[in-house]
Amino acid sequence: MLDLKKDIGVVSHDKRQCSLGEGAFWHPTRKQLFWFDILEKKLLTLDNENPLEWQFDEHVSAAGWIDDNCLLIASETKLFSFNLGTSDLVNVCELEASIANNRSNDGRADPWGGFWISTMGKGAEQNAGSIYRFYNGQLRRLHDGITIPNSICFSPDETYAYFSDTSRQIIFKQTLIKEDGWPAGEAEVFADFSLEGLNPDGAVADKKGNIWCAFWGSSQIICLSSDGGFTKRVNVPARQPSCVAFGGDDFDTLYITSAREGMSSISENDGQTFKFKSDSLGLPEPRVVL
Repeated sequence: MLDLKKDIGVVSHDKRQCSLGEGAFWHPTRKQLFWFDILEKKLLTLDNENPLEWQFDEHVSAAGWIDDNCLLIASETKLFSFNLGTSDLVNVCELEASIANNRSNDGRADPWGGFWISTMGKGAEQNAGSIYRFYNGQLRRLHDGITIPNSICFSPDETYAYFSDTSRQIIFKQTLIKEDGWPAGEAEVFADFSLEGLNPDGAVADKKGNIWCAFWGSSQIICLSSDGGFTKRVNVPARQPSCVAFGGDDFDTLYITSAREGMSSISENDGQTFKFKSDSLGLPEPRVVL
């Protein structure tokens, strides 16, 4: 059993019930949260409390911001820029376009203007997934043989990247080269949750280097210190929290997506997107440089 301090005050940010809510990120210049419903092929947001969504013809899962109007979005076949005002779409590069059974999954911009994006089998086929980095106009594979890649985030001192294989219940830590953000050496185990039976999903680092991670199927977010120790737990009123992002004017609000995928009994909270005021501060998402 984990003996962790509990936070209260989690409330609904958006009551739309996503099949698979994912890819939450706060656009720092628009001051607006965006997230995806992967299975329904949608990008979602609120504009002055009004729900907005964009429908795509393939699975979309993660994004970074290019400028005030355009996002870099990952889909099951490509990375593309998307204009939020005009809905214009411009292809940037292919992403496993020849692998019909794969789709994109977790992703996040890095501090050097790059974008890390993962892929996985549409049926979570074993070892079918990979993690890539888009940087300086090129896409390069960094890791392969992953079943459900998640938890992509970066330490605020730009020393480490983190990622998980949810199916193995492990978060890994990868040393980065300070000058350009490419990996140096092999990834090592940061935190192993197999004994607790916990499944790490989306994650984000705060200003002090703590890692906040959603745990699929457990109704909780767990905060880990920079050495992998357990420090705090946030109880979520949905069974399958899936991704987290810091936002708000002071980056003191933690947003949480969730999912109703695969559930035989669904409550009104499952699939909603939530938020709560944290005593930790996040950092603005870096801009993606094309």
